[in-house]
Amino acid sequence: MAATNTDYSSNAIPTASSSGRALDLASLTLLIVGGLNWGLVGLFNFDLVAGLFGEGTMLARAVYVLVGIAALYGFVTATRVAKKG
Repeated sequence: MAATNTDYSSNAIPTASSSGRALDLASLTLLIVGGLNWGLVGLFNFDLVAGLFGEGTMLARAVYVLVGIAALYGFVTATRVAKKG
């Protein structure tokens, strides 16, 4: 049986956990960007993503796709949390 490091005195975060947290943070950031963008579209008819990256450009489309993927990830995460609760 291999020995494991159980030294909890350091502030190190395990790699698997930090990668999950990074994904959660990236997803949350994209959801905020998407929400703010839709708010701007609804209030002022202004698409910030298109304004920054150009309307219909590959980069703007990539941002829209990433926001959509983040929304799916958020849905799956919320479903898992609801099942635990």
